[in-house]
Amino acid sequence: MTRQGFRIEQDTLGVRELPTGALHGSQTDRAIENFRISGRTLAEWPDFIAAFASVKEACAFANHALGKLPDSKYRAIVMACGEIRSGQHRDAFAVDVFQGGAGTSTNMNVNEVIANVALRHLGRPPGSYDGLHPINDVNMSQSTNDVYPTAVRLAAIKASVALTAELARLVSAFQRKGQAFQAIAKLGRTQLQDAVPMTLGQEFMAFAVTLAEDARKLPEVAANFTEVSLGGTAIGTGLNAPEGYAEIAVRRLSDQTGIPFVRSQNLIEATWDMGAFVLYSGMLKRTASKLSKIANDLRLLSSGPKGGLGEIRLPARQPGSSIMPSKVNPVIPEVVNQVCFHVTGNDITITLAAEAGQLQLNAMMPVLALKLFESIEYMTTAIRTFTDLCVEGIEADVENCGRALSSGVSRATSLVPSIGYEAAAAVAKLLDEGETFEAALEKVQKSLSPQQSQA
Repeated sequence: MTRQGFRIEQDTLGVRELPTGALHGSQTDRAIENFRISGRTLAEWPDFIAAFASVKEACAFANHALGKLPDSKYRAIVMACGEIRSGQHRDAFAVDVFQGGAGTSTNMNVNEVIANVALRHLGRPPGSYDGLHPINDVNMSQSTNDVYPTAVRLAAIKASVALTAELARLVSAFQRKGQAFQAIAKLGRTQLQDAVPMTLGQEFMAFAVTLAEDARKLPEVAANFTEVSLGGTAIGTGLNAPEGYAEIAVRRLSDQTGIPFVRSQNLIEATWDMGAFVLYSGMLKRTASKLSKIANDLRLLSSGPKGGLGEIRLPARQPGSSIMPSKVNPVIPEVVNQVCFHVTGNDITITLAAEAGQLQLNAMMPVLALKLFESIEYMTTAIRTFTDLCVEGIEADVENCGRALSSGVSRATSLVPSIGYEAAAAVAKLLDEGETFEAALEKVQKSLSPQQSQA
């Protein structure tokens, strides 16, 4: 006998008791029980849920076009998918992001929520699956193994657009600083030692150039996600999908999203191959390594301000110490460093997950997807923070920039073409001992041969 306020659902493993109004079903309920791992649920990734709903709607369109899905059910599924894409029903996506089963629990969570929302539109209560079924109708002609990776690819493409836009903003901010600082002479350094003169503007323009390279390349690498295995069903053979279904579903997904998706030429290979994810994650790692290096440089250039280089001033964002009055730390570059470390670690996880595929499937896609979404999201927000709270407000300390140059040590390098390396080194040594540049050069020139002096 069913308790008041609950309903009974049956699946292949038995029966489950669920709250009457619950939008998830028995398989989601089992997954919630089985995967109490991180406490982080699918609800934390609304863009992924929205992408999944887009894929389900495209599949429903194909099934309807081929006469497999009745008109009333199709319309109800479309309405349910629209609500989910708009951000409704997020709490119903309660499965942990860490899960076994190659994403089956995620797929079933989506299937069950779509089915139960669609049933409402049909005037029926949740769980009355004789009216519209999560597997027979919502999952028709599909397998987790083709819809899940397609949804991940769609979500990754959209997230990459936002990341690239933020990276372009950061590039522009560095360019503006480079132009503003172009006339400020300073000392360039190699291995943290005095090297040769440069300008602060040249230093900042170099930051802009290296990040601009990645802002151009990220969309190129993300384009690999447009090749999908939709229609391949379980292992790429297309079992249980009607003829023409894959082409219609992929075309509909493209029309719906404005993204030019294409069906993979070999669906069996596409079902297990994670190469596009490894490539994109590697690109994120490359950007992270550049970004972290730049954050390190800003920390060094702002160090002190009295006992360090002090060539730039970062915006003061918060008191830096509980014991040292007036100390201000470079907190924004520091948090950027930490995000970059996290992205680098995620790349290792993604690589291992991609390698762990066996035979016709990769069962590790849930952690791969999680770490990919984390990396893109954290990089996007870190770059936005870096731009708005740090780079835009950087000021030059012109006096400190010029102080290291005043000794003239770096000017000795420019003498090499005229007096030779050994003589230039002798000038540099005298400068280190406290001689002025002019006096040191005169002393060394007196020791040169007539030919060297004339040069």
